Amino acid sequence: MERKSTILLNGEERAIGAPLSLAALLDELALDARKVAVERNREIVPRSLYRETLLAPGDALEIVHFIGGG
Repeated sequence: MERKSTILLNGEERAIGAPLSLAALLDELALDARKVAVERNREIVPRSLYRETLLAPGDALEIVHFIGGG
């Protein structure tokens, strides 16, 4: 049975299944982990820790996309 949890994602509340890793959230959002930076509770999460970082109720995430141009 999947539980639900609420996080704050880029300033908006979002319900997620729990437990959920940061990597799984990025997959759900169809975001390429190589092209984003993630801040969790005001701390940058190293890309190498995305799979093992489990989201907790009330976590505040900011996800920034890298966009190339020229």
